[in-house]
Amino acid sequence: MKWAPGIAAGAIVAAVACARDAGQRSEAPDSALATAAGPADSLAARGPGGVEIWFTLAREDHAPDGHSCVARTLEIRRNGTRIPVPLLYTGEAPRIVNDTTLEATIYRACAPSDRYRVDLRTGQPTPVRHAA
Repeated sequence: MKWAPGIAAGAIVAAVACARDAGQRSEAPDSALATAAGPADSLAARGPGGVEIWFTLAREDHAPDGHSCVARTLEIRRNGTRIPVPLLYTGEAPRIVNDTTLEATIYRACAPSDRYRVDLRTGQPTPVRHAA
């Protein structure tokens, strides 16, 4: 492929400009960067055998009336192993049920919704079924 001189020169200028900008540090203060990254991980519960349940990822949600809230995901930690609990965003601390199970409530639109049982060995959530 043969480039026209104007196009080649434009490509070189663009490449140099991008490389120069990549080396510049953001002017945002550290506190703004920390806020944008979300809240720090925090311990939510402790269970038998040294298992710990941590709040990790966070997302902002909105209630029907317009107010906002933050929902967090859970992570199971034991002996240096971390097991994320997939797709379960909650607004409250989970409850340890026994040595293999925790119970957590999923939050939707800033309100508690369905309850889930989570296997502490795998992180797999299962909906709690109510008797009809």
